[in-house]
Amino acid sequence: MHDNAAGHALRHDLLAALLARGDRPALLMEQFDREHQAALDAASRPPGHPSPAALDAQVDAVVLAGQGAAGWHWPFYRPTIRLALAHGLPILAANVSRAEARTVMQQGLAATGWRAEVPDDTGQAQADAIEASHCGQLTAASAKRLALAQVARDQFMARLVAQHAGRGVVLLAGNGHVRADIGVPRWLAPEQRARTQVVGMLEPGDASAAAYDTVLPTAAQARPDPCAGMRLPAPPAAAPGPAAPARP
Repeated sequence: MHDNAAGHALRHDLLAALLARGDRPALLMEQFDREHQAALDAASRPPGHPSPAALDAQVDAVVLAGQGAAGWHWPFYRPTIRLALAHGLPILAANVSRAEARTVMQQGLAATGWRAEVPDDTGQAQADAIEASHCGQLTAASAKRLALAQVARDQFMARLVAQHAGRGVVLLAGNGHVRADIGVPRWLAPEQRARTQVVGMLEPGDASAAAYDTVLPTAAQARPDPCAGMRLPAPPAAAPGPAAPARP
């Protein structure tokens, strides 16, 4: 859940624990689109021994270079980016842009360079999840097109995991992407999947625990009803018709 403060704190602490034991993984972030990788590389270059203030300024520079969208709550991500910069970790943009996603939806996976063979159960489960997350306001056909974009993102994340597996990888992405049954792990080679630990931070009442190797429960995050602004208004009540004449 991208808006859960407790989940973000847990992810930060897990990365800190890996660093404390000597790991230096690549940090893959869904929050940055891949066309900004060169700018991210330049902004992430280790400056030597920066002061705390300089490190904070570098965090700002990384978010700016990656053109982090306003839709992400960046105060949740800054501590993890700061931790990565302090330890010289590469920060990799792990998302495809909205424009690329639209092209996938219009032309399909194969036409845009992605693997087109999506298992039926994966494609249907992705479409069902998208339809549910849009509060029932999507048609089944629209949900299936959006599912293609989700698959393209998962495939790209899996490519990055495979490319950087030699040094170790931490992928920071939403639960829908990291699900072992239908997300990124589904697109990893078996030997890579065997070395992968999928961690889900789940709020009370979340029934998806079986989709992760490890589940860390978090407190529920207070939020408004996400469907409140998407529900169609109720039709107006019909005006009363003329009264029938009284019978004698």
